[in-house]
Amino acid sequence: MHIKPKLLMVLLLLAGSFAFAAPVTDLPFLAWKRASPEPILSPQGAAWESAGTFNPAVTFFRAKDAKKQDVGKFVMLYRAQDTAGTSHLGYAESTDGIHFTRRPQPVLSPEADYEKDGGVEDPRLQNFGDIYYLTYTGYNKQDAQLCLATSHDLIHWERQGVILPAYQGNWNKGWTKSGAIVPEKIDGKYWMYWLGTAADKTDQMGLSYSNDVHHWTEATETPVLPRRPGKFDSRVVEPGPPPILTPRGIVLIYNGADDQLVYRAGVAVFDRRDPRKLIWRSNEPIFAPEQEWEKVGQVPNVVFVEGLVHKDDRYFFYYGAADKYVGVAQAPAK
Repeated sequence: MHIKPKLLMVLLLLAGSFAFAAPVTDLPFLAWKRASPEPILSPQGAAWESAGTFNPAVTFFRAKDAKKQDVGKFVMLYRAQDTAGTSHLGYAESTDGIHFTRRPQPVLSPEADYEKDGGVEDPRLQNFGDIYYLTYTGYNKQDAQLCLATSHDLIHWERQGVILPAYQGNWNKGWTKSGAIVPEKIDGKYWMYWLGTAADKTDQMGLSYSNDVHHWTEATETPVLPRRPGKFDSRVVEPGPPPILTPRGIVLIYNGADDQLVYRAGVAVFDRRDPRKLIWRSNEPIFAPEQEWEKVGQVPNVVFVEGLVHKDDRYFFYYGAADKYVGVAQAPAK
């Protein structure tokens, strides 16, 4: 069959436009649905978790039982806040990913100078080999900075210090937070998406790389995922849980806030071979506050996704609601 040159050109242009749009159909999950109509974790008691339990990191922990058989459980590290506003990290575990049992005491409490009086906040979890890497915000009521701790069992943690100092960087002029580490090396390096503050006082997303997960070098001169005026992410663009790697890209769920500071979730896809290169980004949020307990709390109108587990044929997405509760959504895997 002979195709005329002009028609061939049109077909090639159409193919190119479809190829650019393709990542939206290549997301590894389908539409999200709340797995529980109520919070799965709420404040309790009169001490360290009395004011808020929110913004969780979650992983599926595999281990051996007393009979040396493989066992697994969902482990959640959540931000717990007392009435003075000081944050600790609590520990909870589950067999089904929805019903969690808490330890009576936190597993990480503010001790270092960069944490005192404010606390340890907003964890993310990643593991390489048998080491778990916890990125979290250390806040001393003056500065907030992205910090690192390591563990073999998710209970006993060893601080590694501040890994991205505040007020430093190619474009960051303020605090640093929210380290979402890519689950595999790319081009021989570890990569991490994070939050900084630009000169216009808006919070946007940066990217750094490392040879050892402890020492990081900024990878871009400007935000790797900037804010978009007039959209759901016009004021804040903040990494969510660690990204998902697919054959076609790096799928990163992020938290966006508009000019009214309503927080919703979006998704971006970066190049599988170059984490600096954005391929696709959602124009509309994929998850937003709807339930009363997501709209009313310490901070209204917030869903803030930080935990993600892929188990069997489902994805579990864990989020903080109104800076007071923990919720969970599910989506079928493609």
